[in-house]
Amino acid sequence: MKRTLLVLASLAAMAPGVFAHEVRPAYLELRQTGPDTHDVLWKVPGRGENLRFGLYVDLPAGCTRVAEPRASVTYGAVTERWTVKCAGGLSGGTIHIAGLSATMTDVLARLERLDGTTQVTRLTPSTPSFVVAAPARAMGVARTYAVLGVEHILSGIDHLLFVLALILITRGGWTLVKTVTAFTVSHSITLSLAALGYVHVPQPPVEAAIALSIVFVAAEIVRARQGHVGITARAPWIVALTFGLMHGLGFAGGLSEAGLPDGHIPTALLFFSIGVETGHFLFIGAVLSLMALLRRAASRFTPFGDQPAVIQLLPPYAIGSVAMFWLIQRLAAF
Repeated sequence: MKRTLLVLASLAAMAPGVFAHEVRPAYLELRQTGPDTHDVLWKVPGRGENLRFGLYVDLPAGCTRVAEPRASVTYGAVTERWTVKCAGGLSGGTIHIAGLSATMTDVLARLERLDGTTQVTRLTPSTPSFVVAAPARAMGVARTYAVLGVEHILSGIDHLLFVLALILITRGGWTLVKTVTAFTVSHSITLSLAALGYVHVPQPPVEAAIALSIVFVAAEIVRARQGHVGITARAPWIVALTFGLMHGLGFAGGLSEAGLPDGHIPTALLFFSIGVETGHFLFIGAVLSLMALLRRAASRFTPFGDQPAVIQLLPPYAIGSVAMFWLIQRLAAF
């Protein structure tokens, strides 16, 4: 078991520079204001206008800009707004994202018509364009946001390290089930409140608090290995419930990059949450399965039966070191 966690923690330590938990998709919104006019909102991840992703919107040939784009930079994204006039409307036309095929990000596109119907489409490097078609159905929104939720959590190294630390300190069983349930309930509450606009917390402090939560649990694991049982070892669900509030705000940050489609907000929010939880349990299942396989293999070799104390401390130290790096990095970015 400990060897498995050591391998996973070591892999995480090899990549401290990756984007910690953000999928950071670009977001395209076209809001119809007349029979042949649309307001365009284009949000691209970046660190300022000069350090933004090289992604650009190509509308159908019959579309012309009524005015030059107005740009602004907020929370690590460049937002551009302009108005276009498309002779005959957009229906049947192809919208292409230039430069998307050369990146590793996605684009969530939403078209809102005058009658209130919407079309929601997820674009990827392999499918950088879409055809404006019939109004979107709830099933399409559900599928898009569920996939977005799974990808968000599986690419979130900091969230996965926190879950890995919980697995390490609970040692599986019903204690792990109760802990993960508490974490799910907790972050679902703040995710919903933030996504619906009831809670507004800047992302930099949230990301720093997420890193701090990992450092705290890693330190608790070290204390437990040294015979000092802390609150996390005694009642890990309380710690998961508390820190889950901050992790939920982190999930909401990723969702805010994509936005929620008008008319399908409950569906999008529900299935994004389902996607996040699906990713959680996929990760937990993979870790526990690998641990079981390695435990069975190790039981055949007596040299692996007992491990020195220093070996047992390596996984929490590796997890805590990566998290401390993130904490210092994020505090310095304030």
